[in-house]
Amino acid sequence: MIEARHLRVLRAVAATGSFSAAGRELGCTQPAVSQQMKALESSVGTPLLVRSGREMRLTQAGEALVRHAVGILSGLTAAEEEVAAIAGLRAGRVRLVSFPSGSSTLVPTALAALRAAHPGTRVSLEEAEPPRSVELLREGDCDIALAFRYERAGGGGGGGEAGQGGEGEWDDLVVRPLLTDRLVALVPERHRLARTGASGAVAIGDLAGEPWIAGCPRCRGQLVQVCENAGFTPRIDFATDDYPAVVGLVGAGLGVAVLPQLAIESVRPRGARAVTLEPAVRREIVALTLPDLAQVPAVSATLDQLARAAARVGQSRPARVG
Repeated sequence: MIEARHLRVLRAVAATGSFSAAGRELGCTQPAVSQQMKALESSVGTPLLVRSGREMRLTQAGEALVRHAVGILSGLTAAEEEVAAIAGLRAGRVRLVSFPSGSSTLVPTALAALRAAHPGTRVSLEEAEPPRSVELLREGDCDIALAFRYERAGGGGGGGEAGQGGEGEWDDLVVRPLLTDRLVALVPERHRLARTGASGAVAIGDLAGEPWIAGCPRCRGQLVQVCENAGFTPRIDFATDDYPAVVGLVGAGLGVAVLPQLAIESVRPRGARAVTLEPAVRREIVALTLPDLAQVPAVSATLDQLARAAARVGQSRPARVG
């Protein structure tokens, strides 16, 4: 095997014409240069130098190896510099996948802070909901996946996010907890439950007779499950996986919905009012990565900024919605 240090010695000998001159250039002794040249000739299995008077002359094999050494050593130098830049966060790339309400709330704040601190680090963003986002991570198509799971069976209607899994589903991943997100009811401003008094909370059963706006088929299934747990089957008049559309339909008085609080924060609910639901249904929002990726400086820095962004969201929330 040809070693880079031997190529550097060969190049110095070729440039200076002698072992002693090469040693002075490299900062080592003449015997050390001679020893390394013998090791290189042993590796390639042919002489690389012949003595001509007081100078050394390259053989044809030596000339060929010096010619290639220039490109090899330049490539190694470039690789070393690039790796050092990545390790020092002067460069690097992170592929991030997030669900929609995370993309509009947590991600912008986190990436702005990351760019300010480490302008050489580049982050790409793709949207996917769990479990697809987690599959992309395991398949090597992203470095960080924002995901969520409900603390217990149940969920919300309206909005295109559904991500329910059992204990142990992420045991092979590094899990960075970010935020606990509560589901809230969304009702028209003039609705009888829009102002619920000091408690600011309603039971989902109080909405049993209302027309409902639900989300995608998976979200619709979650809505039906929560409602059936409360003793009724919702009458679903509209279904859309677009949060602004849900808010617009509710604001126009066409029905009620249940959304994650993070989704409400990502859209101005004109004509609609968010009200706390009891009993509470919550989802845990996390950032996921692979164990080896967690050691990459750019990935670690991005996880830190996502955690800080989530902490700011948590601090800005009122004690109770409604």
